This record gives sequence, structure tokens and C-alpha cells, in this order.
Amino acid sequence: METGVSAPVIFFAAIFTNNILLTNFLGMCSFLAISREVKSSVGLGLAVTFVMACTTGINHLVYHYILVPFDLVSFRFIIFIVVIAAFVQLVEMVIERYSPLLYVVLGVFLPLITVNCAILGVCLFMVIREYTFVQSVAYGFGGGLGWMLAIVALGGIREKLRKAPVPKALEGAGLSLIVAGLMALSFVGFSGMIQMQ
Repeated sequence: METGVSAPVIFFAAIFTNNILLTNFLGMCSFLAISREVKSSVGLGLAVTFVMACTTGINHLVYHYILVPFDLVSFRFIIFIVVIAAFVQLVEMVIERYSPLLYVVLGVFLPLITVNCAILGVCLFMVIREYTFVQSVAYGFGGGLGWMLAIVALGGIREKLRKAPVPKALEGAGLSLIVAGLMALSFVGFSGMIQMQ
């Protein structure tokens, strides 16, 4: 079944009005842990965008051409995670080969993209919302860009805050959570503009 929303609308809605990170709060652990600097935020954001866009399309094909015909829908969680893990391994090898510094900066959070709930969440939302293949890829790509937008914005804010006079009680994680909450409020303000379903 095809929804009445076009792929470009889904793409922009996934970035701004239905940002997977700031409106659904998926993928928060790596969002808070890696966003200390813009450079590392961009690196992880690009990796998540690539994995999310590719795995959403592949998981759409796997779901509709293998799991549904053979009545294996109950295995979708396991199969989706296996596809995501394969792509994360590919991205890890490429980053290690061509950007060793970024590989060291991302550290354990690069292989942990495999269990990033934002990526699995996009794959499951794609099934629940009954998107077509094109809509699924648009949603995955837009969801990745939205996740990257949020983590790069937080990385920039945290870099500026490092030089600002901050009360001692708010230093560190406390101030980061307050900033993330304010960012989420601003993104939720856009949520009524476009309905995804």
C-alpha cells in the first residue's frame, strides 16, 4: 500500500519536522557522547547517514521480497540488524583505511552504529508506515541528514560553550542535556507543518 505523501516531502520532513533524534529521541547515546567537537560530529553523522540510507533501502527489499512471501516477518528485527551490521563493517573499514585520525576519534562509537536505535527505528517506521522503495530511501537519507544536522549543531554549541563562563554546577553533561532539550523543543515546534502518515 502506498501512502499519499511524496518522497521529497518525506525527505524534508525526516530532516526537519520529524527529526528521528530530536522528535523521537532515538540515537541519543552517541549523540551526547561524540558531539564534543564539530569534526568528530561530522564524521559520525556522515557514517550514520550512509548506513541509514543504504540499510533502509535494502531492508525494504528484504522485507517485501523475502520476509513477507516466506512468512518470516517475525524475524525482521534480527534480519534488519544483520544488514545494518554488515554496512557498519564496510564503513569502519573505509574510515580506517582513508582517515585513521577520524577512526581513532570515533573509537568505540563507530562499531556501535550497529546498535544505534535511530537506524533500526527508521527501518521499522518504514515498515509500519508502508512506504514504497523510493519513499523508504528518501526517509532513510533524510533521517540520516536530520541526525547529522542535530549532532553537528550540538557539536558547534558545545565548542562555543567550552570558552564561555558557565556556572560550575552546569558544566559537562548537565549543560549538554539542557542544550539538547532546547534543540528538541525547537524541532518539535516544526512538527505540525508536515504529517508523515
